Amino acid sequence: QVQLVESGGGLVQAGGSLRLSCVASGSTYRMGWFRQAPGKEREFVSAITSTGLTYYADAVKGRFTISRDNAKNTMYLQMNSLKPEDTAVYYCAGGKIVTINPMNPQMYDYWGQGTQVTVSS
Repeated sequence: QVQLVESGGGLVQAGGSLRLSCVASGSTYRMGWFRQAPGKEREFVSAITSTGLTYYADAVKGRFTISRDNAKNTMYLQMNSLKPEDTAVYYCAGGKIVTINPMNPQMYDYWGQGTQVTVSS
């Protein structure tokens, strides 16, 4: 069982930046970020494989950048030009196997507890 711990959330004004981190207790092939706003379903944000393949939701392309340090089992999400609609709890997730659909939350085996990101207008 791999444990995931997120950090870096907080309150920021629109147009600002935040950097989220996720530390894993072990290695996983694929790591991703999902988010869930109040009253909405959990949605895919971004993912990265151990080989460096990256995936982004259309809503964050050009604003968010995902990266990982395999040696440290750590993943990052640099979020720039934040908008109020980015407000949500952000969850880190880890997946063990290759998939053609990294945006599907069912393709992930491990989840963190979440970190709140609030963007004020």
